Amino acid sequence: MRIAQVAPLWISVPPKTYGGTELVIAWLCDELVRRGHEVWLFAGGDSKTKAKLVPVWPCSLWNANLRTPHAVFSLLYQKLIEMQDNFDIIHDHCEWYTCPYSKFLKPPIVTTLHHPLTEEAITLYKKFPNINFVAISKDQMKRAAGINVVKTIYHGLPLEKYPFSEKPKDYLLWLSRIGPDKGIAEAIDIAKLAGEKLIISGPILPQYADYFEFRIKPLIDGKKIQFVGAADFKKKIQLLQGAKAFLFPVKRPEPFGLVVIEAMACGTPVIAFKQGSMPELMNDGETGFLVNSIEEAVLALKKIEKIKRENCRKWIEENFSLRRMVNRYEKLYKKIIKKAKNEKT
Repeated sequence: MRIAQVAPLWISVPPKTYGGTELVIAWLCDELVRRGHEVWLFAGGDSKTKAKLVPVWPCSLWNANLRTPHAVFSLLYQKLIEMQDNFDIIHDHCEWYTCPYSKFLKPPIVTTLHHPLTEEAITLYKKFPNINFVAISKDQMKRAAGINVVKTIYHGLPLEKYPFSEKPKDYLLWLSRIGPDKGIAEAIDIAKLAGEKLIISGPILPQYADYFEFRIKPLIDGKKIQFVGAADFKKKIQLLQGAKAFLFPVKRPEPFGLVVIEAMACGTPVIAFKQGSMPELMNDGETGFLVNSIEEAVLALKKIEKIKRENCRKWIEENFSLRRMVNRYEKLYKKIIKKAKNEKT
């Protein structure tokens, strides 16, 4: 198949530090190329891929420091429309940016819904039944009433990049984008109440700089609560392998939560708030604990050693491998291309 992959332009593919979406896109592109497909990746020029890179701008927009970065998205769609006769199918990851341009694109479009579904996004997506939307969890699918969601496909990991660790060190880990919705303050509360050491890692986006400075930084003592900054992939794996538990007290209905399956792939059990996709990603009582409050999380930590780390790894191998994810996308592409051809004839 001839496949265009359209990435959001904010972060490079793969990301240097934060960027779950961009990491999934990188793996998807490389695996599709490995399987013999012809793949084009529309992304920033600082991206690295086995696909044919179409560099929309010399670097990703967070690094470009442009005054009008959204203008670059128009350049993206101008290039996509120009090149569209090269593709059998377009796999879009830009979501709301792509919708209005979809009317000018002839190949069928698959759009993966990477973000939580807000009221305004749902209102928009309902107006585009021509787009084949993919949910990344059953919980997200339930929230997508009225949208043309054709499939739920979980993210998957290249497991060879996530070495299993049987013996952790004595710390808890919170790793994500720093912001109030990701539960960083709650993770600190859990660690303090449990008397445990907590390592925090993640990038601080400009819009959350004050939140970090005035809400989070005063809680960091450098001993029991440590902040180690943003982690690249190598550092992230080391942190995940060493943690005796991963805390994810997320405060929003998370559509997926890539870092949760990354933790379990390394053998690290997860304690997460029971909402959004978390009940789908975890096997409660076997790979960690789903809780409803900070207090329940503290109690769960007392029995964390009962979780066998090899069960965490096995769960990911059976349910969240890259091979499984790409198999499902491949099958979906073929079905949609066949349907589009039949409609033309």
